[in-house]
Amino acid sequence: MAEKMKGKGVIAGIAVGKIMLAGQNLDGYLKDYKPKKKADEKKIAADALIKVAENLQKSIDDFNKKDLKEQAAILEAHRQFVEDPSMSGEIEEQIDKTGSAPRAVLNAYEEKAQLFESMDNEYFQQRAVDMRDVGKRIAKFILGIKEPEIGEGKVVVAGLEIEPSVIAGLPSEKIAGVILGQGSTTSHAIIIAKTRAIPSIVGVGDAIEKMADGDPVIIDGETGDILIRPTDEERASYDVKIKKQEELKAHYAELKELPAITTDGVKVELVANIGSPADVDAANNYGAEGVGLFRSEFVFIGKTDIPREEDQFKEYKAAVEKCNGHLCVIRTMDIGGDKPLPYIQVGQEENPFLGYRAIRISLQRRDLFIPQLKAILRAGKFGKAGIMFPMVINVEEFKAAQKMVEDAKAELVHEGKDYADNVQLGIMVETPAAAVMTPVLAKYVDFFSIGTNDLVQYTLAVDRGNAQIAYLYNHFNPAVLRLIKRTIESANKEGKWAGMCGEMASDPNAAILLMAMGIKELSMSAPSIPKVKERIRNISSSKAKEILDKVMEMEDGNEIKSYLSTIS
Repeated sequence: MAEKMKGKGVIAGIAVGKIMLAGQNLDGYLKDYKPKKKADEKKIAADALIKVAENLQKSIDDFNKKDLKEQAAILEAHRQFVEDPSMSGEIEEQIDKTGSAPRAVLNAYEEKAQLFESMDNEYFQQRAVDMRDVGKRIAKFILGIKEPEIGEGKVVVAGLEIEPSVIAGLPSEKIAGVILGQGSTTSHAIIIAKTRAIPSIVGVGDAIEKMADGDPVIIDGETGDILIRPTDEERASYDVKIKKQEELKAHYAELKELPAITTDGVKVELVANIGSPADVDAANNYGAEGVGLFRSEFVFIGKTDIPREEDQFKEYKAAVEKCNGHLCVIRTMDIGGDKPLPYIQVGQEENPFLGYRAIRISLQRRDLFIPQLKAILRAGKFGKAGIMFPMVINVEEFKAAQKMVEDAKAELVHEGKDYADNVQLGIMVETPAAAVMTPVLAKYVDFFSIGTNDLVQYTLAVDRGNAQIAYLYNHFNPAVLRLIKRTIESANKEGKWAGMCGEMASDPNAAILLMAMGIKELSMSAPSIPKVKERIRNISSSKAKEILDKVMEMEDGNEIKSYLSTIS
């Protein structure tokens, strides 16, 4: 019998390969290292910082040439960690203590990693992994260690914490899967794996220690199941699942060119959530009809200063062009909360998700907001663009943002730059305040896009990242459904359109209710599009309306979820 383990599946798919434990244990190399005089060690460390930064820049350039912007942004952050002037000073201090350049590097970056981990902020806690990654990268350069080469067959990369550079540095065709002892869906290793559609599991914990290099393994990225050294019988049973997986992929591929239309002719547009222009290519392969959410904060994250208008324009233009005439909705930067920036001094906040973030920052920082608006307006000349403002809670905020758009247009006219004058302006409905006020807001906006991740969290007063109360987080809660229905009806009454870009949009069962409510667009991660499309194509709008009527009479979200799961 195989040794069975369980984690949290974060990227669906079944992977078969051999375990490759991520990174080497440096203890033996450090023990064998013969330090020179402290002055020489400082010179060795300084030279290593320069060379590693150069190597990172080469990798960044390679990713950019391949239009892999997210990976490039991650390594750009690593390069900045290497070139941080404060780190060279801390490394020298550590050399004075230890006498060893590689030990000093590891100690200096470990101290910074621990500082990040102590912060009550998931974004910074995840960056602790990046700090350790950078420290190990520099130390390995000094020690002359090369990454292991992959032999025949595919590998499942496993580790307690996998350095993003490991995933980024391995050929996609050689990686079957990823197993993380720690980590989350926001870790950089998982972000890279997601862009490559690599089946991945997190949260295995210390069970990683039971794995050995070369162990045959099967992982299920949907269920979180892991089988180490599977028997022939177990392997055969998964071969059947893999075959079904491939058949399902082929079936979904056949749906690519077909519209998401009910059996009686009601159409819903299925579009994609993206973080970079490169993601549009993958979305198009799944049959997306445009982009419902371009998370523009990825253009800002990993930078030491405000991205220039021209740099932003190139990103937005590329995404708009790749949409091939379909609408590309670009959300203005949703910074703050768990996504701080070094060039925005927010300060310590008790409740950052309820604090200085998103549109609240944009309206107070013209130096951030106007260049972004100008870049989006210019990009609109190359296709069809929409601007979406996050965290709007009242009409006054929308009007203020609308005024900023007019100011941006005036600047473009003065500068003699072309721009699209037909860019739609909408808001994310992600707070109860906005949802309640949608009958009024609908008179001013061009569209609504319902952000269910935050709407559920705020409506139910449930932190979606808190495992102790995760059972309360349910987008089928009647209170949430009523706010969603109100939003959609408000838009339709004013002749505007309503979409959804939260996780609920990727739920095939939820699609039935949303379509019956009158939603026009559902935006989701690209791989979810075929499943939702198939659900919509196999039901009539009249049947969906019957289901909705019954659901709206129910009083419990779990009851609703259970009922929907029984409908074929």
